[in-house]
Amino acid sequence: MSRLESFIRRMSAQRDVINHVSETLPLPADGVILEIGLGNGRTFDHLREKFPGRRIIAFDRALGAHSSSMPEPGDLILGEIAQTAEAYADGAAALAHADIGTGYDDKDAVTLTWLPDIVSRALATGGIAISGLPLDHAALEPLPVPATVDSRRYFLYRRRP
Repeated sequence: MSRLESFIRRMSAQRDVINHVSETLPLPADGVILEIGLGNGRTFDHLREKFPGRRIIAFDRALGAHSSSMPEPGDLILGEIAQTAEAYADGAAALAHADIGTGYDDKDAVTLTWLPDIVSRALATGGIAISGLPLDHAALEPLPVPATVDSRRYFLYRRRP
């Protein structure tokens, strides 16, 4: 498969899982959405559309988002995500979306030493995690992804009590 086809599959999976969550899975009534990996802001913009009225806090190492896809002032946290996200690992998030995989197994292995723990601690009980990397953590219950998504491409979890 070409890298272009792989990218399209990843973006389609991301969209389908986010849409599935917005249409069928209840989120805790209160709580912010965490966008871990703002990138150019496409997914942030989609989250904003699918979850109107929710505050979305976005994290990235550096600013690279299109001007139309920027978080509100104060809702963009720049720096090394492993450190900056710690302040939000407080059990108050309704949803966390993380798409920070690189496609390099060695680099993603490093990310997986901290990402599952931060996401699990950030989510409120019943909160939802969507990730491009598997989040192996005892506090996260795997959920099925929509039939349109390869279960090895994108991952969905609910925070256990």
